[in-house]
Amino acid sequence: MDLIVRVVEVRGSCPVYKVGDSFRLEEGYKLVSEVPICMHALASLMPFYNALRVSPPGRWGLAGREAPERAYVQCMDPEAYTGGGTVVFEISKPDRR
Repeated sequence: MDLIVRVVEVRGSCPVYKVGDSFRLEEGYKLVSEVPICMHALASLMPFYNALRVSPPGRWGLAGREAPERAYVQCMDPEAYTGGGTVVFEISKPDRR
């Protein structure tokens, strides 16, 4: 099962991402992207991507309040202290129409 990871918020100043950027995880292990991938972002996603392929985000405490079928994670840059940017990612399954 594929996943789409999309930037929904940037707090502070991120040198890599802007709102709307996205990348895909295909077949459970192939990272496909036209934008650079930040290691802070990747580290935030790694603990969850396999679980989100097979079970709902609510099971892992990651479900959105208004979109429970979508998961939300945040990069690990503590922007208030580093002057960098914290990015919030929305993780969803692609529409199968």
